[in-house]
Amino acid sequence: MVVAISDFILPAIIFYVIATGVINKVNVYEVFLEGVKEGFDIVVRILPTLVALLVSTGVFRASGIFDTIEEGIGILLKSHLTNEGYIMMGDFALPLSVIPVFIIRIFSSSAATGLLLDLFKEFGAESLAGVMAAISLSCTEAVLYCLSVYFGAVGITKVRWTLKGALIATFAGILASVALANLWV
Repeated sequence: MVVAISDFILPAIIFYVIATGVINKVNVYEVFLEGVKEGFDIVVRILPTLVALLVSTGVFRASGIFDTIEEGIGILLKSHLTNEGYIMMGDFALPLSVIPVFIIRIFSSSAATGLLLDLFKEFGAESLAGVMAAISLSCTEAVLYCLSVYFGAVGITKVRWTLKGALIATFAGILASVALANLWV
């Protein structure tokens, strides 16, 4: 029943908007074209930022820096590292292989999803690493992508407290994913 209803929601909203415009004697087509022009102008304005962000994310992922980060963290936390590659923090385990997902998620959702799929292939979807990475993608956001797109679309150049708040929220999401995955698996 819900699936059948959901098939009609979007066409119903579109019909409602057009009908309301016609009833109020608004030239719906002309207003629609003005909106399209404005949307196109926004895309042209933020396109350089998006291209730079996507290219830098691709370069960052292809460079192999994640292996270096994993090795560096493993060396720094050697006393807390298990043979399986888990950092032990009391009763909680954090697989080293999940840390790149946490990092790249701040920049790009699609790159983080690619890393998640790599984890699924290597360890399985129901492994601690797979569950933890999946939960973290569900409760964090691509902070820098959102800031560049949404703030760039409206011309905001000073992010002030937004970046700090978003990074704190991301860190809270990471902690939640570590705790929930350890309780789940």
